[in-house]
Amino acid sequence: MRGKTVTRADLADSLIREVGLSRQDSSDFVDRIFDLISDELARGKSVKLSSFGAFHVRDKNQRMGRNPKTGEEVSIEPRRVIVFKSSQVLKERVDSGNK
Repeated sequence: MRGKTVTRADLADSLIREVGLSRQDSSDFVDRIFDLISDELARGKSVKLSSFGAFHVRDKNQRMGRNPKTGEEVSIEPRRVIVFKSSQVLKERVDSGNK
């Protein structure tokens, strides 16, 4: 899939081919997985996917930034961001180019 973004529909199609689920069931399954991950992250919890990586929520403090066009200093409000840390297995697989 080089040069192509993998979509929810692509994941659902893979479930249809590999597992034999119906189109509706596979689509619902993919949606439910993403809902579960999103819900846990919204609660501030981490989500670890074995052999893939982990998603963590990080709180960023308020800080001063600069508008790159005008040079004007602006206050950047505190916020929560999602950080992904890939597993060693994923890193090795990407590095070796295996599919």
